[in-house]
This record gives sequence, C-alpha cells and structure tokens, in this order.
Amino acid sequence: MAVDTPSVPSTINADCVRVSLATENGIILPKKGEKNVLITSALPYVNNAPHLGNLIGSTMSADVFARYNRTRNRRTLYICGTDEYGTTTENRALADGISPRELCDKFYQIHKDSYDWFNLSFDYFGRTSTPEQTAVCQDAFEKLYKNGNLIEQVVSQLYCEKDQRFLADRFVEGTCPKCGYDDARGDQCDNCTNPLDPFELINPRCKLCSDKPVVRETKHLAIALDKLQDKISAWVDSSSKKGKWSANTVGMTQGWLKEGLKPRMVTRDLSWGVPVPLKGWEGKVMYVWFDAPFGYPSITACYTKEWEKWWRDPENVTLHQFMGKDNVVFHTLFFPGYLLGTEDSWTMLDSISTTEYLQYEGTKFSKSRGVGVFGENARETGVPPDVWRYYLVSNRPETGDSQFTWKSFIASHNAELLNNLGNFVNRVVKFVNAKYDSVLPDDPSEDGENEQSLYKDVNATLSEYIENMEYMRLRSGIELVMRISARGNQYLQASDLGNNLFNERPRDCARLVLTAINLIYLLSVLAHPFMPDTEASILRQLAAPARSLPEEFTGKDILPGHKIGKAEYLFTRIKPEMEDVWKKQFGDKDSAPPEEEDSKKAKKKSQKAKLAKATEGPVYTGPKTDELIQKEKDVADQASKVRDIKAGKLEGEVGPEVAKLLQLKNELGDLVERLKAVQVTETQE
Repeated sequence: MAVDTPSVPSTINADCVRVSLATENGIILPKKGEKNVLITSALPYVNNAPHLGNLIGSTMSADVFARYNRTRNRRTLYICGTDEYGTTTENRALADGISPRELCDKFYQIHKDSYDWFNLSFDYFGRTSTPEQTAVCQDAFEKLYKNGNLIEQVVSQLYCEKDQRFLADRFVEGTCPKCGYDDARGDQCDNCTNPLDPFELINPRCKLCSDKPVVRETKHLAIALDKLQDKISAWVDSSSKKGKWSANTVGMTQGWLKEGLKPRMVTRDLSWGVPVPLKGWEGKVMYVWFDAPFGYPSITACYTKEWEKWWRDPENVTLHQFMGKDNVVFHTLFFPGYLLGTEDSWTMLDSISTTEYLQYEGTKFSKSRGVGVFGENARETGVPPDVWRYYLVSNRPETGDSQFTWKSFIASHNAELLNNLGNFVNRVVKFVNAKYDSVLPDDPSEDGENEQSLYKDVNATLSEYIENMEYMRLRSGIELVMRISARGNQYLQASDLGNNLFNERPRDCARLVLTAINLIYLLSVLAHPFMPDTEASILRQLAAPARSLPEEFTGKDILPGHKIGKAEYLFTRIKPEMEDVWKKQFGDKDSAPPEEEDSKKAKKKSQKAKLAKATEGPVYTGPKTDELIQKEKDVADQASKVRDIKAGKLEGEVGPEVAKLLQLKNELGDLVERLKAVQVTETQE
C-alpha cells in the first residue's frame, strides 16, 4: 500500500509528497475519472517453493510495476495468491500421505513467507481454494452454459487400469510430438512450452505408476472457443494495439487464432477442485486452467466485498498482468474467451509483460538436486532483500534467457550499488552532517554551469525512465536510476566537493549541497520500486517523507533550513571469496551426481535423435514436378527460419515454428509417396 501522508515539515515542498489513496478501512478502490491500475502476477502453483526465476518472472516484476504506479499517486491494486486446485496438488498430496488441503496450507505459508521477505507489496495475497473462488467460478460457468458456450462431449480419455482412474492431463507423461522432449506433460511441454493434448504424446505413460494407459469414454463439458473466436479475435486486435503487446506475445496469440480455435474441455474427473454447478454433472470439477485465472477476481473478493468495482468496470480500470512466456496464451486467448463468453462486462487485459527463463550458473534450478537459490533460503546468505531485487531486475530475462551467477551478483553489488548509489548518498549526507551541523544552508547563488548541465541530463534521463516504466521495461528502468546516480557522482567531482570548496567558495558550496540533497531525494523515489528498504534508509537520512515521482527535477523540494538525519551506509561490501562459499552451499551444474548428468546427456541426445528422425526429409530420385519443387522450397525456408530463431537472429517462438516444419515435411513426404507410386505404376506399364 502507498504510505500514509505524514505531517510535512515547512522545509519540504508539500506538493511533492506521496499520498495514501486508501479508504478509512485501508482498502484501495478505483475512482471514476482517475487512472486506476489493477495488477496481477501469474498465480504460483502451490506444490513447491518459488525460486529466483519464478520471482523475477512474475511476482517481483509485478511488484516493481505496482510500486512505480504508487509513486505516481495512482489508485493501484496488486493482487496475487497461490493456485491450489488440480491434479498436481492431488498427486503431491497422495505421495506425501496428507490431504490436498493440508498440502496447500503448508505451501501457501512457504510462498507467503518468501514473498514477505523479498518485500513484495501485495495489497492482498490469497489462494484459490476459498468459498469466494467457488462462487466466482460457478457464476461464470453457469453463464457460459446458459449462453450456449459450453458443449457436452463424450470423449475418449486415457484410463489407468492399475490405478483404476481416468487420467487428467497432468497425470499423463510422454514424448512431445513437436520437439521430441521425453518428459512432456499431457497439458503442456516444458521444453518447447507448447500446450498439448494427452493423445498427442508419443508413448504415453501414467505418472503415478508408469503403466501404459488405455482409452475409455467419459462425458465432459468443453468451452466452444471456435464459436467465440470472432469475439476473441476482435478483442485481441484492440487490446494488443492499445496495450502495446510485445511482438512475441502477438505472434504466439495470432498463431493460435490463425490455426483456428477449437473446443477445449473445462471439466475433469477429480475430487480436488471447484464442483461443476450443473445438474447431472455431479462428481466432476472444473479444469484447473479454467478455475485458476478466476483466482484474480476471487482473491480480490477476499480483499473487498466491492471487488466488482475493480473487475466489472473496463471503462475506468486498466489491467496489467505479469508472467513467464509459457502462460501467455492462457491469458491472451483462453481466459479472455471465458470472460467474453459470460457476456458480463469484465475488466480485461490491457497490457501483458512476459519473461523468458532465468537459469542458475548455466543450468536449471532444481529443488530435488539442491541447485539454485529458492525464496525460502535466500535469507541464509545474509544479503539484504534489496540487493537481490536489484540484481534480479537488472538481469530480468525480458528478451531472452538470462543467467544468475554468483560472480556477477557480487560484482554488480560492489561496483554498482556500493560504489555508485551508496557512495553518492553517503558522501553528501556525511558532508552536510560535518560541515553544516546537518542543517541545509541558504542558497544565495545562481545556478552555475555544472548545475545547468546536471538539470538537463537528469531531466532527459527522468523522462526516459518514466517512458520505460510505463511500458513495463523494468530492466531499463533500473539502469536509468543508476545512470542518474552516476551523474550525481560526476556532479560532485566536477564541482570539487570538499574542504576547499566549503572554505573558499561558500556560496557555490551551499548551492551544490542543496542541489545534491534534492537529487538524492529524487533518487529515493526512483529507487523505491526496485529497492524499497534503500528508499526507507535514504528518507531517514534526509528526515523527509516519501515523495511522489515528478515529471521534472527542479531541485526545490527540500528547502534551506531543513535539518537532515545522520548518515547510514546503504550497502556494505561483499567479499569476492563468498562466490565459492555460496556456489558450494547452493549447488551448481557440477554438483549433480555424474551418473545423473550422464543420464541427462544421454536422454537429451536420444531426444535430438528422435526429433531428427521425425523431421528428416524423404528421399526421391525421380523427375521433380513444380509442386514438389515448391514444397521442397517451403521446407527449406521453414528450416532456415527455425535455425535463425534458435540462433537469435530472428524474433519468434521456436516451438510453433518447429511444429510447422514438421507439418511441411509430412506434406512433402505424402507428396513424394504419391510420386513414387506413379513412378512404380509407369515402370510396370
């Protein structure tokens, strides 16, 4: 929440102070005619602890954006919570010998404790296994059914005879038909991120017992996305332009629309989930990817009974969502389709911010192998949360995968935070403490050349900062904060802050001190979204209230006569030798047992071989027709496109393009077989 407005000293410009927009009972509600910002991050699944990649991929990034909007005195609500229903929870609880509710209670607290430590400023962090979730989901489900957007299907479903149960998507594993990955799930491949159907998997197996499932018929309800496609397409076209979606997000979404949306099952044969509220459908629950996104409004309903003011007012509220790239189509196609199908007036997605993957020291985070830093143990390093926040945002995988390494973590802290921002603030505050008894001097002098240059540079960078933050380019935002801090250090150097300036040119020294203190005040609000504890320390040192973000730096918000506080160290040096200590403590790619690494390499080689076999072109030595020449060209062009995307030369998602390549090669194969048959017939004749 935005901080309460304190009493403002007469030596502080009251117009610059950050204000609280909460009601008397502490609730943030939108107001017509103002900018109302609703922010969500993908609901973390409840069955494991979040690692650094999870944090920067959604929750921490959303927190940075929420804090930024609050610095602009906007009515801002940030909602998140744990996603608790579904087969994975049921499966994990079964394996642990506890109930799904007990499992969710345990991991909800693990998540909440981690996010609290990292200073994530949720207005409400809830969960989906609540009465509010049931009410919101069932209301939407009944309206979809009433409007004819749910259709009954008798479907063939995989059934495990050993476990005597129908297998929901996540209870089926096998080889991905699109990229050859051996451990794809029945709902999605973690390797190429493409959504899947269990029947698409090659060599499917039951996740519980590894037996090969059989096919049986069962009755389910599906949402008729094909019927809703025109509405969804029109909405995507409008929202993607208004919200300036990234090229990858638009491309992925339009790719699905181009292929044509198909009915998608929204019920499952499970016990742990939101019950289907229709007569004759007892014993069925809603598919987790149907109920989960409704967690955003239902968690808001737990926060306030007036939740519809946020979620049923598209004219006055903008919705901004943060997530990893594998969640994109669920938020740009499926969830919007559900909302449109209810025919209610929902607040719908305005802008979406997605990330690629953060890796740990050249490998994946792995809880089971003890590799990587997870939220629950980051505090074991003794490094403050702000340092983690700074590093993660600075390395946010916005346009491609990025790496967490201890060497760069330590170097960025010492070189950027300590030597840049920490040095600037400490040097100025200590000088004022020592030379002016902490009271800012009168400023009788005019701006000199150094001040004029400083104002010009800072305001140009400030404008750039605002533009980047408005469009959720957070990594650029933190870079610009450090650029302003570095410019402050240059200003001190050019002005020759020290005893000679104080003794020989007191008027110039007074001007410099007042300007520098005001620049530190500006840096406090610029740093707030990324490093809230750092802002708090700066404000203590300045003895000033939290300020709002200005459009322009004027240097006249803290006035002469103001008494500042005592200097504090913002950061303390991290010894370089801690790299080896932490690598050993948290594991790296070399810490896994050799046989496990060998097994993984062999599996990866096998997967590549399977994919190569699946995509290798057919051989034909007969005369080539125009159709064959064109088809071979299409295959070659598509193969080149896939290679360029993999090499980073071309923007796009590799998974869909590989799938398209496979389709083209299948078509080429069919054509070759037809030509071979004609050739054989002609030879026989």
